[in-house]
Amino acid sequence: MTIIQLEYLLAVANCGSFSVAADHCFVTQPSLSMQIKALESELGVMLLDRSKKPVVPTEAGEVVLAQAREALKEYNSIKEVVLQFKGEIAGKIRLGVIPTIAPYILHKFIPEFVSRYPKVELEIREMQTEVIVRELNSDKIDVALVAGGTCGEEFTEYELFDDRFYAYVSPSNPLYKKNNIQLTDIDMRELLLLSRGNCLRDQVLELCQSRSAFPSRYYFESGTLDTLMRIVDCTNNITIIPEMALEYVPKERAHQIKSLIKGAYSRKIALAVRRTYVKHSIVEALQRTIMDCVVG
Repeated sequence: MTIIQLEYLLAVANCGSFSVAADHCFVTQPSLSMQIKALESELGVMLLDRSKKPVVPTEAGEVVLAQAREALKEYNSIKEVVLQFKGEIAGKIRLGVIPTIAPYILHKFIPEFVSRYPKVELEIREMQTEVIVRELNSDKIDVALVAGGTCGEEFTEYELFDDRFYAYVSPSNPLYKKNNIQLTDIDMRELLLLSRGNCLRDQVLELCQSRSAFPSRYYFESGTLDTLMRIVDCTNNITIIPEMALEYVPKERAHQIKSLIKGAYSRKIALAVRRTYVKHSIVEALQRTIMDCVVG
């Protein structure tokens, strides 16, 4: 049994496909298949059910995979400990970012991070929270930039900063005349929300204490705040936007931004990692860079 065999087994279990796993591991499919067959032969059990599409672990495979994850964690921690001893921050980190954060702050810290840590390979993907949770659990990404408290208790969060909520109001809406808006003032029929799967949608509905369906003259499946704001501009509607988006509202539209009063309506921005994740030095470096470049 070798570390390579365990890594290949885990890759197939995560990807559900021998060919995709081979690409992920930068090897040919025959080489990967041969190593897994050798592991099964040594253990005397089938670890993967190849008749299923996608490929799934057998009952014995689930048991072996649980141990393999622990073994690989300890194996990788050796490299991490040695790098820390040498004072080096190096390696690869795969970052997931939710769509309501990515457009507003990625460009602020990525150039600085790359400059500070040239030995770190940074891979970034934009995805919704539910996909981030799945990708973290299947080891397809290492860390995620999310709204705090949205990933679950099995993850460790490194809090970065608070991001307040504001209303973005059409000049045709009665609330436009107010400088400060209470949530109770908002007519839910006029509130435009992000599509399902965006955690900001759930947070806004929670603030408004209304998760049930409500009638509206407009219904949009939009994953971007920009689209919602453009729709507000040409209707009499309202939407909720985070503070980090304010500087990207055109100056001629800044008068449509209204504060929310009576309560600290905000979300916490955080880095989320699996509790078993071992590349702590890279995560801490990422955290420091974001705090320096975004928070100031």
